[in-house]
Amino acid sequence: QVQLVESGGGLVQAGGSLRLSCAASGSIFNINIMGWYRQAPGKQRELVATITRGGSTNYDDSVKGRFTISRDNAKNTVFLQMNSLKPEDTAVYYCRITGRGMAYDYWGRGTQVTVSS
Repeated sequence: QVQLVESGGGLVQAGGSLRLSCAASGSIFNINIMGWYRQAPGKQRELVATITRGGSTNYDDSVKGRFTISRDNAKNTVFLQMNSLKPEDTAVYYCRITGRGMAYDYWGRGTQVTVSS
């Protein structure tokens, strides 16, 4: 059974930083894309950033220049460094992993990020 465990969320003042981590465990091999999504109250879940196994990244325009996604393939772990946080970044952040050709698709349970003004 595959588990994704997120950590690093919390409460921070505007302008502050947080680093999220998500570790995948269980029978999982050759993770293709690892990503972070977020869902604010009353809104749909949205893409924040993704990274391929080869290191190519993609960011939502709202976080470009402030957030950095990275991964450790040996440890099946993905990170999200969030700087210059804004109140509108407040949401539950979820990690997601997919296999090549969408052979599998797993989500974490989420971690709360709250940015106070």
